[in-house]
Amino acid sequence: MTQETIGIREMPKKTQWFILSLQHLFAMFGATILVPLLTGLSPAVALVSSGLGTLSYLLITKGQIPAYLGSSFAFIAPVIAAVGIGGPEGAMFGSFLAGVLYGLVALIIRAAGVRWLMVLLPPIVVGPVIMVIGLGLAATAVDMAMLHPETDAYSTPHMLTAAVTLAVTITASIFFRGFFRLLPIISGIAAGYAAALYTGLVDFTPVLEAGWIEMPSFLIPFVTYEPAFNWTIAAIMVPIAAVTLAEHIGDQMVLSKVVEKNLLKKPGLHRSIFGDGAATIISSLIGGPPNTTYGENIGVVALTRVFSVFVIGGAAVFAVLFGFIGKVSAFISTIPTAVMGGVSILLFGIIAANGLRMLIDNQVDLGRKRNLVISSVILVIGIGGAFIQVTDEIQIAGVALATLIGITLNLILPGRDPVPSEEEVFQENNSDSAA
Repeated sequence: MTQETIGIREMPKKTQWFILSLQHLFAMFGATILVPLLTGLSPAVALVSSGLGTLSYLLITKGQIPAYLGSSFAFIAPVIAAVGIGGPEGAMFGSFLAGVLYGLVALIIRAAGVRWLMVLLPPIVVGPVIMVIGLGLAATAVDMAMLHPETDAYSTPHMLTAAVTLAVTITASIFFRGFFRLLPIISGIAAGYAAALYTGLVDFTPVLEAGWIEMPSFLIPFVTYEPAFNWTIAAIMVPIAAVTLAEHIGDQMVLSKVVEKNLLKKPGLHRSIFGDGAATIISSLIGGPPNTTYGENIGVVALTRVFSVFVIGGAAVFAVLFGFIGKVSAFISTIPTAVMGGVSILLFGIIAANGLRMLIDNQVDLGRKRNLVISSVILVIGIGGAFIQVTDEIQIAGVALATLIGITLNLILPGRDPVPSEEEVFQENNSDSAA
């Protein structure tokens, strides 16, 4: 067993605490602000909601899981759709319902265990759905990279800027070492921003006009707006929670392997999922995107072997403080769409590739007709944009429809593989790690 540098409940030295927490802040920063930039929400609010969500998560899990929560990529397309239907307020409504579903699932897991969830969401369902999430956003990334945002016409400066961004992001992710290996998104955005300055795509006016300390543009129900129930938004966003639940379980298994403790058993998967749901609800109540545990920060924990929840908490506090610095928020808003497009080409592709990786890691045999049918139908329904018009006001479409059809096919088609318990999966992962 490898001895950790700093234990889960161990407080670091004051001289180390600042830099260790700042390292986690950098690891989550690029992805956390990218989601609101792509969906039309406020990056400042996303930072605040990320910090508050992480602090609530640490509290709910009794300070036993060193995980950071940030903006969820799985919800990008649903949030964009929800914003188009009901504005940012509509997206908050859908996010709130997704968080409530997390809470309900946590209560069921506490009473009945997690095996039923694994039956509903095996890799043959979750893998293709994750692929749909990434590939469904491909056109958005390409349009951002090569089209002028105001005219929707092809723009050479935008395309060149996106190309520089993508090239540096790839270079950073492949060739950088040490701490800088954890920052490919920020490296790519920085290089793309420099290219955008050269091509004249950056307007510094918002930065000059912004104050140093400013209140973020919070969206608070019954204070800044009157919430309204919308069945279509609910149908678009709530089913995505099924996918993120599966991802959450995977993250907890990986983190359990890293810290060499079965976190699914203690403090329990129900607490972890409940904490994730609470973070998403908190975010929805102030105008931020749905939150989820971050693989980037799990990578930092694994690399540094600093498991301290105090370090994670420090990063969360920094995120909240950054959200109130007006100059930072204004600077983020000046990042051109071409830069975001360049980064998104890689990120959305990685999402799709992770779905494929899930199938490979779990040794899903696509030579079996059952698996081939399920994955094929999910991919075409999700990417093709199929929808079901339930009523004039209710529509189930895209990823949500693909998820529901995948779950149904998995349940009704014969030949399901046996589902291991969380203890069996944890033991298997640990034996793989030791090997």
